[in-house]
Amino acid sequence: MKTAFCFDLDGTVTSTEILPCIASELGVADEISTLTRATMDGLISFEASFRLRCLILSRVPPERICSIAKEIPINADILSFIQKNKNNTFIVTGNLDIWIQPILDLCGCQVFSSKGVYEGNILHVNNVLNKAHAISKIRASGYDRIVAIGDGANDAPMLAAADISIAFGGVHSPSTTAKNAAQYIIHEGATLCKMLHAL
Repeated sequence: MKTAFCFDLDGTVTSTEILPCIASELGVADEISTLTRATMDGLISFEASFRLRCLILSRVPPERICSIAKEIPINADILSFIQKNKNNTFIVTGNLDIWIQPILDLCGCQVFSSKGVYEGNILHVNNVLNKAHAISKIRASGYDRIVAIGDGANDAPMLAAADISIAFGGVHSPSTTAKNAAQYIIHEGATLCKMLHAL
């Protein structure tokens, strides 16, 4: 049985949410964190919230954002699993491709993400990823079984579309929406990877 492992990025592969780290550059970390948490809890739609957060954070130069992304802590157990299984592993993230490229390069697997481009100093968000659509595309590419791992409300459609769904909270507890959509709840990277190896 050909299995695809689909990981959310922020708060799942990484030990922290990426956008609040970028927000520290503008002195609006608390505001962005509050908006991120409200989104993760399902109080605000992901697309509306994400576009607003991108608008606020677009004042940070893209090269500075990439240097911040390089410093984001990553769960070592999960990263090792991804690198060893990169041919059948996918990062499925609502975050912008151009902001998270250093992390994606480190993971070395396939990616579904939101898409953005800078025209001069202006950021344009061209597409905000629908995670359920990503899972459909992955399944259509020849996978018999989908395992999905995520922590936020925006991960619930991905978790619901998967054959095996795991709400993961390494540092923060997964959102109630993610927990309700998942078959399993795991809080440690090493435990998660042991389960994934056993599947």
